[in-house]
Amino acid sequence: MFKIITVNKFIKKSGVWKTALSFPMLAMLAYPARGQSRLNDYITEGLGSNQSIKQQNFLLERNVLALAEAKTMFLPSVSFSATYTKASGGRTIDFPTGDLLNGVYSTLNHLTGSSAFPNLQNQSIQLFPDNFYDAKFRTTLPLINAELVYNKRIKGQQVDLQKAEVLVYKRELVKEIKTAYYQYAKAINAVEIYESSLGLVQEGKRINQVLFDNEKVNRTGVIRSTNEVTKINASLSAARQTKESARNYFNFLLNRPLTDSVKIDSITSLPELGMLLAGDVTGREELEKLRISQGISTNLTDLAKSYIVPKVGTFIDLGSQAFEWDFNKKSRYYFWGVSLDWDLFAFGKNNYKIKKAAAEQRSISAQTDYIAKQLETELKVRQNQMQSAVAQYQSAQSQLKTAQTYYNDELKLYREGVAIYIELLDAQNQLINARLDANIALFDIWITQASIERASASFTFN
Repeated sequence: MFKIITVNKFIKKSGVWKTALSFPMLAMLAYPARGQSRLNDYITEGLGSNQSIKQQNFLLERNVLALAEAKTMFLPSVSFSATYTKASGGRTIDFPTGDLLNGVYSTLNHLTGSSAFPNLQNQSIQLFPDNFYDAKFRTTLPLINAELVYNKRIKGQQVDLQKAEVLVYKRELVKEIKTAYYQYAKAINAVEIYESSLGLVQEGKRINQVLFDNEKVNRTGVIRSTNEVTKINASLSAARQTKESARNYFNFLLNRPLTDSVKIDSITSLPELGMLLAGDVTGREELEKLRISQGISTNLTDLAKSYIVPKVGTFIDLGSQAFEWDFNKKSRYYFWGVSLDWDLFAFGKNNYKIKKAAAEQRSISAQTDYIAKQLETELKVRQNQMQSAVAQYQSAQSQLKTAQTYYNDELKLYREGVAIYIELLDAQNQLINARLDANIALFDIWITQASIERASASFTFN
């Protein structure tokens, strides 16, 4: 009886033992649910700073500029060109001026009694123009060109394709940020659980040492409590390393220094499950990309067929050409015309282009069906994981309550001297594990929620 009373007295003096163990273990259930405004801020920051997103936006800008360039192909284009030639030698044209006119001129001189008509020499005219310039402005305008039409359509579809690609990167980044955030929050809670547990086992060690010193208990309690302190210290060290690694990865996703502090919202409630379990994949950008690719393939097929449509264009030259740099009314000119280009025969080259484009079109159609089924399967798997995670969470909450009750009962019996320390230690370990399991189950649900949100493309961008 003296031993029982003494142990009870020591336990009463150490009332902090029960308080330290009971309050933290119920704290997870006591906190009110709050919004996740900090997480939303981090998502906004990550979307604005991520290098992969920036690279995709640069590609989008490039495609937008390519579309603008394609539109300008329908507008008139003006160019300026000028040439100057200095020549000597080369081919010539012989013109028999003397042979043709000298006989006539001699007769005229005889009839007129004068020498008004001199003898002429035969001429040798150089073909290359010497000291000659030609400067002009040329304006061209396509009138009929099917290639330009399909090229413009394809460039516009490529812009839409890149927009969908940017959204794919953004959705994947949002999922990664959310997952890393919840992993970090889970690690923080685990550290807190181990820290509070360390205080408990240290207090238990101190009490058992006092009891042993006063010869109230045997050495077994001291040895076991010392081992518990060592075990919790090792677990706490591992939890802190996990916490640091989770923080570093989260900061990496936000393109921040790895050691920057991360603020965490209090997360104690579950996400809304109704919409998550009823979602579908119709909004996935991957399917939109395939639909756009199908449209591009169709236009590529039509582009290959466009050879049967002749190309018609017009042009006008406004310039000046003369010898010796003369510039006057006679040197100035305009030159206007219409051009037609029609590809009539190319040894089957155009037919092969059409067949190749049609084969690509069929390939994309088959790929679309496969990817759609793959995405639907992924969503169903994530939804099943959610149901399993909810069941695990409910089980963990039930075990936590049971473990808390079991510990309270064992603590009471230990205070009364009915239970031995090993029994109390077993109840304490069950409670610590129950807290860890409840913490893991809670954040596994939120991590699965992020995966379902990604699989159904349900996250809304501002």
